Amino acid sequence: MRILIAIDKFKGSIPATEAAQAIASALNETLPEAVCDLCPVADGGEGTAEAVVTALNGEWCETATFDAQNRPVTARYGLVPTADQLEAIMEMSAASGLAMVSDLPLNPATASTHGTGLMLQDAMERGVQRIVIGIGGSATNDAGIGMAAALGFRFLDASGAPLEPIIANMDRLARIEPPEGEFPEILVACDVNNPLLGPHGCTQVYGKQKGVADFEFFENRLLHLADIAKRDLGVDHRDVPGAGAAGGLGFGLMAFFGAKLTSGFDLIADLVHLRKRVAAADLVITGEGRLDAQTLHGKGPMGVADMARELGKPVAAFAGAIEAEDQLRTRFDLLCAIKPREMPLAEAMQRGTELLTAAVIAQSPAIRDLLTAPIDRAQ
Repeated sequence: MRILIAIDKFKGSIPATEAAQAIASALNETLPEAVCDLCPVADGGEGTAEAVVTALNGEWCETATFDAQNRPVTARYGLVPTADQLEAIMEMSAASGLAMVSDLPLNPATASTHGTGLMLQDAMERGVQRIVIGIGGSATNDAGIGMAAALGFRFLDASGAPLEPIIANMDRLARIEPPEGEFPEILVACDVNNPLLGPHGCTQVYGKQKGVADFEFFENRLLHLADIAKRDLGVDHRDVPGAGAAGGLGFGLMAFFGAKLTSGFDLIADLVHLRKRVAAADLVITGEGRLDAQTLHGKGPMGVADMARELGKPVAAFAGAIEAEDQLRTRFDLLCAIKPREMPLAEAMQRGTELLTAAVIAQSPAIRDLLTAPIDRAQ
């Protein structure tokens, strides 16, 4: 019997890779005849690089860069060789993430994606032909201008003098000069559909958590940047779904580098050959920190469950907490919340791996039942 463990992270508690390992360890104890295939998954947010690099047996590398407030940091990303090319797998949050500057007063007018650009540059210098980047968890609202400047784009005022590439200066932007040369293919893992501007744009929807107080200040500068990019670069991506992701980084990756935005889960599933691995399994186990009504709208575990059901495989899910259980039971064959009802959340998060292991052991008879009498989902 073969069990595919395609699980997402338990945010703030268990990384996806560690969760998969904990489940496999518990299954090895209770169902020693089972062969476990560990395939951590993600949807483009934090944990994407770890999930993909682990699933594909890639290697990690590090580079010196800067956080969103220009402090030196070391960022890690993955390299994965394929049959015909070398790919880099990274997350913008490794350099420009909000968690990295949580010890500082938030200053979105100067917060920059420059460090993300340096990470891209390092990957290019290593000879990658394709870059996959997840763009969740950003501390920035600069539409990627800091990133672009790190890779040679120049932002000039009316006199031709270079502007420091921060959003506070974009009201004085008169011209964008792109560098010479070409960039590798860039695929962006993104499950946010916000445009760059307006009531559903990056500033008004996500700006407050990054310290934005004067929404008009940012909106006017982003609008002006989009207008100049349309004129000088010949592209207009402001209304593309996902342009507003990560403080407009989705827009910047498209406008400056011709990147393609795609569903985070779909992209990751393709990279880790998820469909092939589901087809080879007798049972699929998935989950994440919380399963609720939002899970039904395209989150990672739902994508795994839909694929499993399509291929006629039973699917079990473990989560820290579960809500909307009646709705979820129509999509999962087994649901298990690992947090004891009486346990404080903070304690449960600290003991996440222990609780997950115990839950899998406790549910092993039900898992065995699914393996020995699986539901025929193909009919």
